[in-house]
Amino acid sequence: MTPSSAAALDLQDITCIFTSRDAPGQRYTAVQGASLAVAPGEFVSVVGPTGCGKSTLLNVGAGLLAPSGGQVQVFGQPLAGLNRRAGYMFQTESLMPWKTALDNVVAGLVFRGTDATEADRLGRAWLARVGLAGFEDRYPHQLLGGMRKRVAMAQTLILDPDIILMDEPFSALDVQTRQLMENELLDLWAAPSASGSAQGRAVLFITHDLDEAIALSDRVVVLSAGPATRPIGEFAIDLPRPRNVTEIRNAPRFVELHAQIWAVLRDEVLKGYDQQKRKAA
Repeated sequence: MTPSSAAALDLQDITCIFTSRDAPGQRYTAVQGASLAVAPGEFVSVVGPTGCGKSTLLNVGAGLLAPSGGQVQVFGQPLAGLNRRAGYMFQTESLMPWKTALDNVVAGLVFRGTDATEADRLGRAWLARVGLAGFEDRYPHQLLGGMRKRVAMAQTLILDPDIILMDEPFSALDVQTRQLMENELLDLWAAPSASGSAQGRAVLFITHDLDEAIALSDRVVVLSAGPATRPIGEFAIDLPRPRNVTEIRNAPRFVELHAQIWAVLRDEVLKGYDQQKRKAA
């Protein structure tokens, strides 16, 4: 585990308990006693069965959900309210359909009060960085799925966050587009930040895809099946960087790591699948 003192984001002994709307007396413990830290410049992926609480932990780190127990620290300071040092890229479509690609990208800057001319300059520069120069005036419905994801990525990174939170951002894409986007993400993550920080951006990445987790990450954390999910395995990904996510999958060390992590993840996936079947019965 990354030492707390060095962490950009530090989730300490987090517990999340929800009360049923239909049955107010019924409580569900989604996460129990979970601790997870991400260092500056570190790319950490979290994998686990469907419905185990991966997104719940991400929302706690974003400040969108207050935990029932435990504490969140951001660069050593307790988090109160929204995590303003983090950018969040959602799984579902987050672009405003009535705004152009450029207007979507600069929305956060405008909200912060950035000068309109400067916001326009930065927005165009970021669209160019994600390969969308010339598409500034297109609306989301005029863009392909991969292009919309590039707009969303620019929308997140233009704010120059110290922490990037990503909730299965590429899961809806076809395999080829997904791998292109994964390489785009690695390139943008490795690029110097606007602030000039030598530490680099911390990334906490949620995914169901173990191949994706290994190809992108410095470390992969495995969560148990819910309820009361918690980390049960942690693996350092010692593959060389820079990486091409397509080519790295053929490396012998990649295959070894996949087998090691899957040996821990497999039983949890089966438990989660059995739970889903019992709920549906």
